[in-house]
Amino acid sequence: MNERIDESVVIPVITIDGPSGSGKGTVSRLIASQLGWHFLDSGALYRLVALAALNRQFALSEEGEISLLANSLDVKFKINSSFGEPQILLDGALVGDEIRSEQCGNAASKVAALPAVREALLQRQRDFSCSPGLVADGRDMGSVVFPHAKLKIFLDASAEERAQRRYKQLKEKGMSANLAALLEEIQVRDARDRNRCVAPLVPADGAILIDSTTQGIDEVVTGILEAWSKLV
Repeated sequence: MNERIDESVVIPVITIDGPSGSGKGTVSRLIASQLGWHFLDSGALYRLVALAALNRQFALSEEGEISLLANSLDVKFKINSSFGEPQILLDGALVGDEIRSEQCGNAASKVAALPAVREALLQRQRDFSCSPGLVADGRDMGSVVFPHAKLKIFLDASAEERAQRRYKQLKEKGMSANLAALLEEIQVRDARDRNRCVAPLVPADGAILIDSTTQGIDEVVTGILEAWSKLV
C-alpha cells in the first residue's frame, strides 16, 4: 500500500478504532470538539462507496469498478459548530440517513474487504490530517492509515450490547428493528471485518484497549482525554 505518512508524523493524530456500535463515532466527535481538532469518519467513506455502488447497481464483488468509483467519489462533508451529525453529500445530495441504514452498513463491510478499494481511499483519509490535529475514527486508523499516531485507542463492546444500542437507536428514529436479527448481523460483520486479508479489524500496536460495554460516553471520553494529556 501507499506509504505517504509524513503528515501524520508532524501533525498530532488520535486514532479510535473499533467495531460497529462500540461508540467510537460519538466519542471521536466529542474529543475532536473538545480539542478543537479536525474529525475523520472513515467508515462514512466506505459507506458512501457502498451507497454509490448500490445506486449504480454494481455487484459488491466487482473490485475493479468499485475501486474506480472510490477514486472519483464526489463527496462533501459539512461539519456544524456543535459537532453533531455531519451533513454528508454524495453527488450533491444529502445522504446522511441513507448511509446509516443496515443495508448500507453491511454493503460497506463487503466493499471494505476489497484491497483495491482500501488502496483507493488510503490517501484521501490521510489528507484529513491537518493542523491543529486530527481525531480519526474507523477500523484500521491506527494500524494502517495513521500508524505513527501519537495516541491509539481500540474501543470495543460486547456484540449483545452493541445490538441493544443499535436497536434503541433505530426505535428512537421510528424505524422497525429486530434485536435478534441485529445481533446476528453484527456478529457476521465482526467476523468479516476481523478476518479479511487486508487491514483486518485488530488493535494497532501500542493501542489502549477500552471496553465500553458498561461505560458511558462521558466516562470513555474522559479516559481518552486523560491519556492524551499525559502525552503532551
